[in-house]
Amino acid sequence: MEYGRLGPTDPGGSTRSDAPLTNPPRSSGEKKIIFLSLLAVVLIVASAVLVTTVRSRLSGEDKNGPHSRAKPTQAISRTCSKTQFPTLCVNSLLDFPGSTAASEKDLVHISFNITLQRLTKSLYSSAAISATMNSLVRAAFEDCLELLDDSIDALARSLTSLGSSSSSSDVVTWLSAALTNQDTCAEGFADTSGAVKDQMANNLKDLSELVSNCLAIFSASGAGDDFSGVPIHNKRRLMAMRNDNFPRWLNRRDRRLLSLPVSEIQADIIVSKSGNGTVKTISEAIKKVPEYGGRRFIIYVREGRYEEEKLKVGRKKTNVMFIGDGKGKTVITGGKNVKEGLTTFHSASFAASGAGFIARDMTFENYAGPGKHQAVALRVGADHAVVYRCNIIGYQDTMYVHSNRQFFRECDIYGTVDMIFGNAAVVFQNCSLYARKPMPQQKNTITAQNRKDPNQNTGISIHNCRILPTPDLEASKGSFPTYLGRPWKLYSRTVYMLSYMGDHIHPRGWLEWNATFALDTLYYGEYMNYGPGAAVGQRVKWPGYRVITSTDEASRFTVGQFIMGSSWLPPTGVAFEAGLST
Repeated sequence: MEYGRLGPTDPGGSTRSDAPLTNPPRSSGEKKIIFLSLLAVVLIVASAVLVTTVRSRLSGEDKNGPHSRAKPTQAISRTCSKTQFPTLCVNSLLDFPGSTAASEKDLVHISFNITLQRLTKSLYSSAAISATMNSLVRAAFEDCLELLDDSIDALARSLTSLGSSSSSSDVVTWLSAALTNQDTCAEGFADTSGAVKDQMANNLKDLSELVSNCLAIFSASGAGDDFSGVPIHNKRRLMAMRNDNFPRWLNRRDRRLLSLPVSEIQADIIVSKSGNGTVKTISEAIKKVPEYGGRRFIIYVREGRYEEEKLKVGRKKTNVMFIGDGKGKTVITGGKNVKEGLTTFHSASFAASGAGFIARDMTFENYAGPGKHQAVALRVGADHAVVYRCNIIGYQDTMYVHSNRQFFRECDIYGTVDMIFGNAAVVFQNCSLYARKPMPQQKNTITAQNRKDPNQNTGISIHNCRILPTPDLEASKGSFPTYLGRPWKLYSRTVYMLSYMGDHIHPRGWLEWNATFALDTLYYGEYMNYGPGAAVGQRVKWPGYRVITSTDEASRFTVGQFIMGSSWLPPTGVAFEAGLST
């Protein structure tokens, strides 16, 4: 969560170090500028080819010249009436040659093409910015280059998937992620000023709205459902479980991979600080991972404490699995934080955005402490990500579930303000969520979910978990109330199901973000939780809060329906419960 979020009761706004303007050596992000610029050009050309394909399907061409605009057709008017930004929708479609001869089905393709072109143009223009930047501006700038690149990839995959056999939930997920990326990019500049911020604001103009319109148009074309953006999937075989607690349809190799002792796993790379492995550092191991790998690439990180700069499994490093020697033994740590002039996105001790990322038997930690405010231990934006039997330890903003589909099982997560935050479609199952003692005058909030668009298929589902205090909070819990969550964005969505809640949970359950903001539009639910903190009699009376009594409604937030999609979890080998119970 970004700036102005020091904690539910912190009055002072964001605290930043007022570092002098400097012109430091080129960072690794800047070294990518030429490559990103070339990539943008290639994508623009590719988009032009796709535009030609769409045009060939149209029944005719506009006779209006490029500088005259026709009136919207019924197809355009109907299509744009379903969006959050209808005026922008109409104007952008009318600017596309041939759009007045397009059917509503063609307009889905056209809207994707228009947005992809705008994203590539924005990346090209942004990568060309050259200016003196302080540390915060530079961090925000580098974040945006990465996020724009990821959004282009998401739009390109979405466009390619139209009319294919890909699940519609894939497209909704990728568009949801692209929309989240644009928000994160813009939020990084919130507490800055100057020429770079102004140039980036111009480059980002209307991008979020265009992506939102794509999402609305696609959902209205028949890909959505009747539950405010929650994808409902076929439950085929989902409830079949083996007696070893792994799904019945997992192949033998994948089940063995997750159940075997580390000593019996054949790793591609072994990281060891003592030198008796393939490499000594995790960063060296990540560099050796092939791009867009189709098979599982295993990195075994031996026991030790690893603190390295910019540990990130990027978007092109797919199907990577990290295995450690156990919680508290293999520790990836860092102390980056916003108070030292970084964005929240930039503060993560470890980050992963490559699809198919898995982490097992490790600890991810940010030791910055509560006084440093936002300080992320683990950030995940990878689609089909799994985190299994891991510790994630921090204070404010410990676990950043940034975007795409994610699954956490048997993890222990420690934090204070907004412990779990972001806009992924994520399920936490059989996890322990520990609230720690925060700074004076602060309140703990377990979640802060930032779904901003009603068509995004995102949310936080906490299923069969334990919501507990650490010993230091237990000793003073009367002075530091703990809440289940607060709404970071307008359509914030979080549910707790079949989970134990300790008596440190405030009877109201949930906390406002700012007065009445989002109380009508959020979706917060509780289903059959238990323990001294689970009583719902004194819970908030917000229009968006509900005590869920229907098993059908609760089931929509299970692994099988909320994040399963095209059955991506089974091949990972991680045990999971697909429904409310096995």
